[in-house]
Amino acid sequence: MTGNFTFNFELFNNFPDMYFLLSKKGEIIRMNSFAKEVISQDENPESFKEIFDLIELCDRNEGQNIFNKTISERANKQFQTRFFIQNKPIDVNITFTYPVLTSEGESDEYVITIVRDITEEKKKEVELMRFHNVAEGTVNPVQITDLTGKMIYVNPAFVKVSGYPKEELLGKNPRIFGSGKHPKKFWAKVWETISSGKVWFGEVENRRKNGEPFYSQLLISPIIDKKDGKVTGYFGIHRDISEKRVLEKQLIHTQKMESIGTLAAGIAHEVGNPLASISALVQVVQRNTKEQFTNEKLAMVKSQVTRISKIIRDLVDFSRPSNYELKSTDINKTLKEAVEITRVGTKAKDIQFNLKLDNDVPDLPLIPDQIQQVFLNILINAVDAITEEKTNSKPRKIDIESFTKDNYVVIRISDTGPGIEEENITKIFEPFFTTKEQGKGTGLGLWVSYGIIKSFQGDIKVKSKPGEGTVFHLTLPIET
Repeated sequence: MTGNFTFNFELFNNFPDMYFLLSKKGEIIRMNSFAKEVISQDENPESFKEIFDLIELCDRNEGQNIFNKTISERANKQFQTRFFIQNKPIDVNITFTYPVLTSEGESDEYVITIVRDITEEKKKEVELMRFHNVAEGTVNPVQITDLTGKMIYVNPAFVKVSGYPKEELLGKNPRIFGSGKHPKKFWAKVWETISSGKVWFGEVENRRKNGEPFYSQLLISPIIDKKDGKVTGYFGIHRDISEKRVLEKQLIHTQKMESIGTLAAGIAHEVGNPLASISALVQVVQRNTKEQFTNEKLAMVKSQVTRISKIIRDLVDFSRPSNYELKSTDINKTLKEAVEITRVGTKAKDIQFNLKLDNDVPDLPLIPDQIQQVFLNILINAVDAITEEKTNSKPRKIDIESFTKDNYVVIRISDTGPGIEEENITKIFEPFFTTKEQGKGTGLGLWVSYGIIKSFQGDIKVKSKPGEGTVFHLTLPIET
């Protein structure tokens, strides 16, 4: 093949793109059949003398410059613009090719121009850009996988929620953050659904990189090729329902506490009367016997009756509506008094109490005795936890703070005890639950405290890890 190779322009008639033979001034000398068909759609096709007459007005100068460079540099050049035929825009990609010769023996040099209609490509490009902007900006985690389930795209929200960097996700199967809570049959059903071209929707539990659970409603839609109807990949979008799950658990817990409270009132009444009789009988026998052995055993019975009576009083206090009158209560003063009472105990003699109380904390309409009982319950538990700590390496201290935040008074009580096991965190506000040795705790202190705080429209939460101590976080609304 030599540089003088010639050809017949008519061979371009069977090509799907528009081909033009131009003079070195851009004049249209010849065109293939497809180009004629497109241009003939215009009301005045004879008006298109030069290739530049077809180009969108704002791009004509650029088109002429590229055309001239093609000739001066004797190199192929491309650019994208729009043709206007019948006042309708057509997105096109133009390629100028120079130099060429024809088989008709003309000695002048010409420029062959190839014009490809890229309207559909542009539409797809715009659609893809729109999808990309939506996917990148949405707060919902989005993922796209190939047919084998490997992730080929994840949006920033997915990266944030999963805790994995993007590089660790791409090319991996979504099972890397699976919780393992769903059986194999569950996922087999999911794959069966989406592989058949159907949409799957349901709730799943995943696991973030740091081990925390992530609950979401997941919709997986197959990506189907319109040409052959085959599935080419899968599009998944998550809706975070972690907060919903937490609220559901709190609601269930609250309902359970209400049910137990109702039951407690009945139990207290039924048990209280027999206990009163037993106590009275024990006192009568004690007054009428002088045997030391008998008196010792009766004293033990009386002690246990007293303990049961206290449990019943706590049950009644929790279950029945309070008849006490609300009074303006100084939170800081009540905290100080609770600390002083706690300090009197022999267990607390080696424990340091640190108070950091904000003087701007306002008085609240509360029942002073009840809120003090809440503080005492938490402080006594903290003292017991610290004294049970076997290691002496950590400082033995309890920190008490008060401050205001977002129209709430916040009280935070933290200790340096052994902490609470994860499986016990959700149980500590349940009645009769205790981690203390048998006979050393009724398991009602925190349950009663929970009921008192809730009656004041407040909230009480606990944060703890084994070996890191425990923090109780109380919030009480500021009446405006």
